[in-house]
Amino acid sequence: MSKSFTPAPWPRRLRSQHWYGGNSRDTIYHRGWLKNQGYPHDIFDGRPVIGILNTWSDLTPCNGHLRDLAEKVKAGVWEAGGFPVEVPVFSASENTYRPTAMMYRNLAAMAVEEAMRGQPIDGAVLMVGCDKTTPSLLMGAASTDIPSIVVTGGPMLNGWFRGERIGSGTHLWKFSEAVKAGEMTQEEFLEAEAAMSRSSGTCNTMGTASTMASMAEALGMALSGNAAIPAVDSRRRVMAQLTGRRIVQMVKDDLKPSDILTREAFENAIRTNGAIGGSTNAVIHLLALAGRVGVDLTLDDWDRLGRDVPTIVNLMPSGQYLMEEFFYAGGLPVVLKRLGEAGLLHQEALTVSGRSVWDEVKDVRNWNEEVILPAEHPLTDQGGIAVLRGNLAPDGAVLKPSAASPHLMRHRGRAVVFEDIDDYKARINDEALDIDETCVMVLKMCGPRGYPGMAEVGNMGLPPKVLRKGITDMVRISDARMSGTAYGTVVLHVSPEAARGGPLAIVRNGDMIELDVPNRRLHLDVPQEEIERRLAVWQSPAPHPQGGYAQLFHEHVGGADTGADFDFLRGCRGREVGKDSH
Repeated sequence: MSKSFTPAPWPRRLRSQHWYGGNSRDTIYHRGWLKNQGYPHDIFDGRPVIGILNTWSDLTPCNGHLRDLAEKVKAGVWEAGGFPVEVPVFSASENTYRPTAMMYRNLAAMAVEEAMRGQPIDGAVLMVGCDKTTPSLLMGAASTDIPSIVVTGGPMLNGWFRGERIGSGTHLWKFSEAVKAGEMTQEEFLEAEAAMSRSSGTCNTMGTASTMASMAEALGMALSGNAAIPAVDSRRRVMAQLTGRRIVQMVKDDLKPSDILTREAFENAIRTNGAIGGSTNAVIHLLALAGRVGVDLTLDDWDRLGRDVPTIVNLMPSGQYLMEEFFYAGGLPVVLKRLGEAGLLHQEALTVSGRSVWDEVKDVRNWNEEVILPAEHPLTDQGGIAVLRGNLAPDGAVLKPSAASPHLMRHRGRAVVFEDIDDYKARINDEALDIDETCVMVLKMCGPRGYPGMAEVGNMGLPPKVLRKGITDMVRISDARMSGTAYGTVVLHVSPEAARGGPLAIVRNGDMIELDVPNRRLHLDVPQEEIERRLAVWQSPAPHPQGGYAQLFHEHVGGADTGADFDFLRGCRGREVGKDSH
């Protein structure tokens, strides 16, 4: 057990005993009905009740195997002397939900929080995979501060097409552009589709799902080695069973998210994200999670802490390999060890194992230095996330250097403006569009309020007439997000967003824009007086939803620079359970 944590005394009365302990009318009411599932009376003797919060859904294909994996978690809970109860929770699929899964991350977090708070659960196993399920369950667990541990579903096996290793998502974007450029037929694209996703699991690239699995492990909220095990590997099932065992002891020790999610844990995660070439989506999710536990994390922390971290994981979309090889090479523990050796890891940070992060990784080995590169030969010298500021993004914007083109990191070009995503779709394939590779593509109204929900549309596909020249990248700027599987010189999360009247809203065709990533500058080359004049007459085209969750979201969602969480939920940890009405 880490020196920084003192376990609670055991045995003691747990919160589930408010429902099940004793012989009053109320406890008989709660206990008696649950016995219709065939549980013997001694199951309610005060042992830890473990909620297995499962985001399985047929409409969340990345998590489609979690119901089977939950059985292994249950086995581990029973073995450790706990009482497992599987609880289905809100599951927002990245590739199914409209207008975007991100709109429902906060709703899912609220639903998880109340499922934990309102039911007889002493501890929780967070079964996650698809992009938004990991942050939403972590956010809900952080708000309740009940002992919790993450087990992810794991990535798919490698995709292969005509002898080429292909990554889910990454090659979707690549092949789609190849079809537009006339380099690939639609029939070949359909053939490749069948090869992209050939097993259960999340994206096999270092996309958002694998990034967030890595963030959970780097934060200390998952057992060491959890992030990279492929979904169909038997060791994924072993990890699930070990996780079930571990949560029982965590409840006995009263090891809570607030003990683990410290400032040091978040700093470890930020540096880890730089080392793995992780998704820009990690920024918005960790900012939201930090807000739930009261850790003052900002965009500037992302830039300061990650700026000098080299990217050493050679995975798509930044590199060459896929998650399967990352696991065989040793996975995230090797990366954490490298960070520790470089003095870039808070080694005493506590993990769900009860041990420090350094104790978990200090003896691991790297089995493939082509996949996890030596520190002196990184994929990118400065990985991390570049946080840009300037008159176009007063509250910040982000860019992923490891996925960008070096020759575009300093660029000045003429703006070609798309007022919203529909305008982009209507005009991008028009041969008469006045655009070339030197231009800067600007997309508005795609932030948290504008889309609504902040969809993954920031990596705008290039116009066909540019692609036919052999050009594969241009500077693109928006208040949107992009998939963690995507690549390119893409400036994202511009804040304030256009729908809130940020300067992005008044950019016009022909305005000159300067991008200077080394100096972290994003500048609209228009006189300040003209910017103010345009803003004074600007009116938001974003409708104000009336009723339902859409109205709640519109009125309370924060900006991307603070994690796009609801303003009334930041810092609200540990609210007490309500009274029993029976």
